[in-house]
Amino acid sequence: MKKSKGMQSGFTLIEIMVVMVILGLLVAVVAPNILGRGEEARVGVAKTQIRNVSNALDLYKLDNFNYPSTEQGLEALVTEPSGSPEAKNWNKDGYLPNAPVDPWGNEYQYISPGSEGPYDLYSFGRDGKEGGADDGADISVHDLN
Repeated sequence: MKKSKGMQSGFTLIEIMVVMVILGLLVAVVAPNILGRGEEARVGVAKTQIRNVSNALDLYKLDNFNYPSTEQGLEALVTEPSGSPEAKNWNKDGYLPNAPVDPWGNEYQYISPGSEGPYDLYSFGRDGKEGGADDGADISVHDLN
């Protein structure tokens, strides 16, 4: 069938309205499920970052025979530390590109030697204070195993 010159193909207003209603329903169903998981996602990111820092600390120990002291801190993974214990074989490229901060913008806490192992590494969580519950609970390297 041949179209006349005056007719153009396209969507009708009704078709566009039906698509808009369907998109609106999808957003109404999906958005609450996604938006409510922001804090859960931050906790997951903090756990992943703690694992990554823990791996960098293990590499540091392999090269230098000791973990950095509490005074040297996690900065020893970024720039060559001074003080004791000496970093005899410090990797010139470092172990991390920059000093890590948790998803809430706070520095990770590092203590060496630790109370439950060679070091303690943790985030204070959402509340930024020691202790806490639920989303505000501390997240520790010892909780990841």
